[in-house]
Amino acid sequence: MAYVDHAFSISDEDMMIGTAYTVNNRPPVKEIALAVALLVFGALGIVSGFFMAYNLVGGDRGHGAISIIFVANFLLAWHFIDENLG
Repeated sequence: MAYVDHAFSISDEDMMIGTAYTVNNRPPVKEIALAVALLVFGALGIVSGFFMAYNLVGGDRGHGAISIIFVANFLLAWHFIDENLG
């Protein structure tokens, strides 16, 4: 029982150590760049998917599924932007 009490005790040494991480005030540039790229490619994919489905380009019906994938891409980018800039 003494080991458990010692392991979970709080002493003055614990207060003086400080935090184990460094504070970083720089903006998350990589995350924002990823979000913008996903947003742009998602928007272009949605527009091109609707255009191809409307004009029956290629003759198959897979363009609707591709548009749904790009909508998911667009929503993922929107979430990243909201988390990093909001």
